[in-house]
Amino acid sequence: MSLDKALNDAVATIPECVAGGYTDLASGMLLAVKTVDSHPSEVMDVLAAATSDLFQGANVTLIENIFKKARGTTNETHHYFQEIIVNSDNLIHVFMRAKKNEDQVATFVCRKSANLGMVLTKARAAMPSLEAMA
Repeated sequence: MSLDKALNDAVATIPECVAGGYTDLASGMLLAVKTVDSHPSEVMDVLAAATSDLFQGANVTLIENIFKKARGTTNETHHYFQEIIVNSDNLIHVFMRAKKNEDQVATFVCRKSANLGMVLTKARAAMPSLEAMA
């Protein structure tokens, strides 16, 4: 199975999912993308950069380091933030950091009418297949 196939399968199983992407934060590249609705090309052009900002922005990194220090964590490569959910006017945006390679993030965009619990459950279930193909 390829990363594109794994992403297509994930988008098909996540409730009311209209788009999915898989980003490598280290390279800044969008490795795979699947959309079922039309999305402005400008959004796709900046998705990897926006994902990187969410997980590796200066203030996010600062917060992670403060939490690591407060909790006595010595693992320098582990990241504190694993999932970020952004609710917009019409959509739910879920960003999930991979467990095996924390420099990789899956993004799923679902209609706001979707059940958030089911979106998270199905997205989490899809991650091992995505990670295996990346």
